[in-house]
Amino acid sequence: MIERTQTRGLRPSAVFLLSHPAHFIALGFGTGLSPAAPGTIGTLLAFPLYAVLGRWLSPAGVLALLPALFALGVWACGRTGRALGAEDHSSMNWDEIVAFLLVLVFTPPGLAWQAAAFGAFRLFDIVKPAPIRYLDRTVKGGFGVMLDDLLAAFYTLLLLAAARMVLG
Repeated sequence: MIERTQTRGLRPSAVFLLSHPAHFIALGFGTGLSPAAPGTIGTLLAFPLYAVLGRWLSPAGVLALLPALFALGVWACGRTGRALGAEDHSSMNWDEIVAFLLVLVFTPPGLAWQAAAFGAFRLFDIVKPAPIRYLDRTVKGGFGVMLDDLLAAFYTLLLLAAARMVLG
């Protein structure tokens, strides 16, 4: 089921989440149902997900898995966006999860680096500096949903690399 709210348009329910595997994936295993900041909640989910994946895979193994997770997101977000009537609905946060997993692969160890990576990624994802905003508006469907967050991850990694060069 999907309920209509005055401020957000269509808002998916737990029934909608469980009605199709694509919805469960696109809505970040339920984190997209958060009434506030579902993208931030999805980004936070990447931390424990990375820790779990790290039990079985090296960072290179996680990196090798990311294209499959990206492709899964293209399908799941495309299908779920059509069902919700909004190609990039705010409840879909698989894109944040996958993109931030990429960031975590390259983030130096330590809480300060992880917090900086999180903050920078959220900032780039929300502000959408060029060309992210352009691509967000022009590239449609599940691929478009996934692509803008991949670019936010790229900007985050550039910022982290610059900070690491300056800070040593």
